[in-house]
Amino acid sequence: MRCEEAILLRIFIGEDDRHEGKPLYKFITEFCRERGIAGVTVFRGILGYGKSSVLHEQSLLKLPSDLPIVVEVVDCEEKIRGILEDLKDVVKSGLITLERVKVIRYN
Repeated sequence: MRCEEAILLRIFIGEDDRHEGKPLYKFITEFCRERGIAGVTVFRGILGYGKSSVLHEQSLLKLPSDLPIVVEVVDCEEKIRGILEDLKDVVKSGLITLERVKVIRYN
């Protein structure tokens, strides 16, 4: 990545979301890697809810139920804009946000 200003793309989905038979978070990560995006990180939440207001949580006493997943993608604006339409097509249910960020170091 050769930019001081970048775009942070966040995708909020559920752990059970799928695309082409694989977990959606994994599909997004592989999709971005194939397109030379600078970085992707996937986070699993322990508690959350979305548009449906259904609470999803991790508990020691029961199996996790569709835990929240956040996929963060960062790169220069032109590269993020270049993949955004494709990502909007595969994220059927969820939230996608964009924000400008300053890159301090990328080694």
